[in-house]
Amino acid sequence: MKPLKIALAITDLDVGGAERNLAELATRLDRERFDPVVHCLQPRPQKPEASCVPALEGAGIPVHFLEVRRLWHALPALRRWTRLLAEQKPVLLQSFLFHANILGRIAARRAEVPWVVSGIRVAERRQRWRLWIDRLTAAKVDRHVCVSQSVARFAAERGRLPPDRLAIIPNGVDVSVYPAPRAADLASLGIGPGRRIVVYVGRLDRQKGLAWLIASSRQWLESLPDCELLLVGEGPERRRLEAMCRANATGQRVRFAGWRPDVPEILAAADLLVLPSRWEGMPNAVLQAMASGLAVVATDVEGVRELLGPQADRQVVDYGDTETLTAKIVALMTDRSAAADLGGRNRRRVEEQFGVEGMVEAYQDLWTSLATR
Repeated sequence: MKPLKIALAITDLDVGGAERNLAELATRLDRERFDPVVHCLQPRPQKPEASCVPALEGAGIPVHFLEVRRLWHALPALRRWTRLLAEQKPVLLQSFLFHANILGRIAARRAEVPWVVSGIRVAERRQRWRLWIDRLTAAKVDRHVCVSQSVARFAAERGRLPPDRLAIIPNGVDVSVYPAPRAADLASLGIGPGRRIVVYVGRLDRQKGLAWLIASSRQWLESLPDCELLLVGEGPERRRLEAMCRANATGQRVRFAGWRPDVPEILAAADLLVLPSRWEGMPNAVLQAMASGLAVVATDVEGVRELLGPQADRQVVDYGDTETLTAKIVALMTDRSAAADLGGRNRRRVEEQFGVEGMVEAYQDLWTSLATR
């Protein structure tokens, strides 16, 4: 049989959790069964090395950019996208992230694409109007793929999406990449030999709760004189967070690494991952840390308990509970055997439950079940 043409749509292709998952999915599809093409709302990234474009194009997957730079570009992009879909005639459009979800389902229906699947990757608690637009256009969608059970509950209860159209496909990670065979040399970040590392990986955004983490760091860094806090990532909160560090007595022990291409190696150099988010979906940083054999201290937000499983109680805290956050960081940084035990259990759980191959197969099964009806 001729492979099924699948259009994979996303808002941008700069490296992030959703973007990385799309690239992993697209490049690992069974090409005898599926013929993928990628549609990106925004222009081609200016820094290809910090994007997923080389991986996609290197695998021979066509990538089309719709050149949306401003809000008023959306309508002409919608017309171009409709024409593109009508020309390519995919049997199914699978979208990721809000803007690609909404414009994609409209363009796909105008182009008479038979099946439309949208991805819900986070419990949207910041811009509630997005839930309203999602609900308003939900009739155009055949399935909504939620990355965790808690996101699916949120989508049904708060988003008021039809439960019978919700599917759950957790994120997956390539366990062969973790732990990295060689740890990163952190001397360029001012971190000398013998220092121990609590690391955060992700966007520097209000959602991630980093202001609380930095405010609390004075307490636990004072108890851990050989420890540094390393923040890996970029985002709109960076200047504010750097100003907080300058005003904090232990702020000189908080390091900003910016965006890095060597996250596996940085995790290999770290002793503990911390994720202080206000809300999530299924955080890839926790998956990567677990695959690296690290213990985790993370807020009890969407997807975290599902990832950590039976070891969740030992590794989660409520957002804003500084006393418990401090106690768990200090305990795991001082009791190396306990941290190693948790890290080993985390690694085994990822191997058993969250390999990238399982994620890819779940998407392929969902698409096949729709396309062969």
